[in-house]
Amino acid sequence: MDLRKIKKLIDLLDESNLAEIEIREGEETIRLSRLPKGMTLQPGMATHAPVTHVHVEQRPQPAAQAPRASSATETQIESDASGKSLPAGHVMRSPMVGTFYGSPSPDAPPFVKVGQQVKAGDVLGVIEAMKMFNQIEADTSGTIAAVLAENGQPVEFDEPLFVIA
Repeated sequence: MDLRKIKKLIDLLDESNLAEIEIREGEETIRLSRLPKGMTLQPGMATHAPVTHVHVEQRPQPAAQAPRASSATETQIESDASGKSLPAGHVMRSPMVGTFYGSPSPDAPPFVKVGQQVKAGDVLGVIEAMKMFNQIEADTSGTIAAVLAENGQPVEFDEPLFVIA
């Protein structure tokens, strides 16, 4: 691919709201991505592409029911793939198939622990898929009630990863 084309793609990425762009011409592929604002690379740290969409299942509630009373009960009754009941709260699910990692590197502390306060947008973990590390970001604020995925283990699409109360 011509260097002038690559420069134009970099300029396009800078001028737009895009976080990543991938172009294929025949056998050649180029992928450009940028770090989210405020994130800096540290020596030895792998780069992570943010996950912007996380599937959240919402169940309709009958109009005659109390708005919050049934919500916690429905979440408590929900279970993960192994059949275990999940604690009450908002369930964060895997947006893809891959390998889950709870920390940025093997010797680093985990991103989050049970009982830790998180804000929407905080990184909870990463999923490696096709040699790309994708950040899993909290989509709601609260307290981590459960970490359901194990470090270094494969995860399926829509598998529960965290519960935020």
